Amino acid sequence: MTKRIQAKNKICRRLGVNLWGRTKSPLARRDYGPGEHGQKRRKMSDYANQLAAKQKLKKYYANMTEKQFRRAYEEASKTRGDTAEKLIGLLERRLDITIFRFNFVPTIFAARQLINHGHVMVNGKRVNIPSYRLGEGDIIELKQRAQTMPMVMESVARPERDVPEYLTVDSKAMKGQFVRTPKLADVPYPVQMEPNLVIEYYSR
Repeated sequence: MTKRIQAKNKICRRLGVNLWGRTKSPLARRDYGPGEHGQKRRKMSDYANQLAAKQKLKKYYANMTEKQFRRAYEEASKTRGDTAEKLIGLLERRLDITIFRFNFVPTIFAARQLINHGHVMVNGKRVNIPSYRLGEGDIIELKQRAQTMPMVMESVARPERDVPEYLTVDSKAMKGQFVRTPKLADVPYPVQMEPNLVIEYYSR
C-alpha cells in the first residue's frame, strides 16, 4: 500500500465518511478515526462542525491546500449572489474535478497526475495545471497516448459515476465539454456537503 492510499484512507476515517464514494471504502472495516483515540466519540461544538464541513469540502477536491481553498472563498465572497453557491461553482470549474467527473480516471488524485504529466488538452492546447479554471463551452480531451493507458481504458469501460448534466462527454473519443457552471444541487457529491457552514467558518 502506498503512502498516498494510506493518506486517502486516513482522510475518510478521520472525517467519518466515504468521501469519494469508492466501492472499496476504508470505513467498511474500521468506521472510526485513525490513531490511538480514534474510537472516542465527542460532542462537537458549532466551531467544530464548521471546521469539519470545511475540511470535508476542501479534501474532496484532491486535498487542496488551505491557501488555495481560502482564495476560492474570498473570490466567491466578492461576487453578487449566494456565496456558498458561488464557491461550489468555482470549485467545479477546476480541470482536475472535470476529468474525474468524465470518468476518464478512477480518482481525482489520478486526474491531477494525468494533467501534471501533460496528457490533457483544453480547446486544443495542452494544460498541465490541475487547478486550471474552465469556462463555459470549453472542450477538454485526452491526448492519444493517454487514451491507451490501462487505467484510463478501464475507468472509461467501467464508469463508477454518472456524468452530471452540466457536462457532456464522448467516452469513445475521450472528449468532453464544460457546458455550464453548476449549482450546489447539480453536483453529485457522494456525501452531504455543507458549504453554508464553510462560509460561517471563514466569516467568523
